This record gives sequence, structure tokens and C-alpha cells, in this order.
Amino acid sequence: MTSPKYQRILLKLSGEVLMGGQNFGIDPLYVARLAEEVKAAKETGLEMCLVIGGGNIFRGISGAAKGLDRTTGDYMGMLATVMNALAMQNALEQLGVETRVQSAIPMASICEPYIRRRAERHLEKGRIVIFAAGTGNPFFTTDTGAALRAAEMNCDALLKGTSVDGVYDRDPKLFPKANRFDTISYGRVLADDLKVMDATAVALCRENAIPIVVFSIRERGNLARVLTGQGVQTVVNSDE
Repeated sequence: MTSPKYQRILLKLSGEVLMGGQNFGIDPLYVARLAEEVKAAKETGLEMCLVIGGGNIFRGISGAAKGLDRTTGDYMGMLATVMNALAMQNALEQLGVETRVQSAIPMASICEPYIRRRAERHLEKGRIVIFAAGTGNPFFTTDTGAALRAAEMNCDALLKGTSVDGVYDRDPKLFPKANRFDTISYGRVLADDLKVMDATAVALCRENAIPIVVFSIRERGNLARVLTGQGVQTVVNSDE
């Protein structure tokens, strides 16, 4: 396999990906397949950290729309990301990959608290670090949490694995003739509201010159291909 062009990356996975073919929750078999993808990427020599959303279990903003207090809903969503992180940790460790979960909300009986220097040490030792509970604050998405951790960890890129194979000018699920971009600037993503990640996350990546690579995680082996520049992807980088 060709050597990856990055040395340290943060992989952001949507919580919905962990559902597999289900309508809700966690599909252990599909999580195991995702773990195999992550292991294959790790074995190229990368230092890797992960952030996983919680939308497969609970989405705070949806709860708020139904009358739940937004702050309470967001904290519930953060707890969902911890559950997903533990599921991924278990799947990775069953494959022999050393993994640590660090939560922005301290829960000592379950995982480590987020400590930047400790996370860096884990990465240097070849462990995968999964950052859970977002930023630890309501009103911030896991996309923003991923961008923040990518900046703190000095990552070379933020890879966003979704159900779509890149960034389109329109929703490809609704508009079959939507055009996919190979590369696009942060500025255009923000100006055209292309929903790559939330605006705060995109702005944070732009400020810290962290490329955002959007690709489909559902296609087997695609993560490793994207890391070598061969897979179908969209790269969001410096403004034109």
C-alpha cells in the first residue's frame, strides 16, 4: 500500500453510520467492520484519533424541537457519543488495537478525562484515542468538537466519514444530478451553506489550516484508499 500523505489525522464518524442497516442504535457487526477499516488505516503508520457523533441514539437539537430543554438535550447527546465511543473501543480492542477513550465530561469509572498532553502521549505510543462528549458544552456539535480536537492534536487533516462520497452543490439524495466537488474552499462551503460540517467547525478548520476530507465510510476499504489519495473524496482547503 502507498504510504499515506498524512502523519496524524482525526477521523470524524457520524453516529448514524454505527446503525448499519438498522433504524436506531448500534449494530455490533457493522461497528466491527468499521473497526477493521480503522485498523487497516492505522497499520499504514498513521497516528489516529476519532470522534463519533451520537445521532444514532439521541440528537439534542431534535429533542429541543419537541419541547425538551436544549441544554439538557445536548448533554443527553454527549452521553450518546460516549456510548458510541465505548462500542468502537471494544471493537478495536477485539482486533488487537490499543485504544483509549477520553471524555470531555469526566466519568472516571468508564473512561479517561480529556487531557491534551495525555492524549498526545497515547498517540505517540501508537494508540488510537477516541474523544467523546463533544466539547463538554451544550450548543456545540460533535463536528465542532472534532475540529477543536484536530486543532489541539495538531492533526494534518480532519477526515469526515459519512454516507455520501463527498461534497455536492445540492443534496444528492434529493437531486440525482447534483455535482460533486473534488476540491472546494472553506469560504465557498460557508457562503453556499453546503452542510459539510457546521459553520463553527469549518471556520475553526480554516483558522488552523486543517483540510477537511469528506468521503463515504460505507464503502469497504475506502478509508485506506482515501488516505493514499486514490478514493473518491472532496477536499475542503484554503480559500481561493
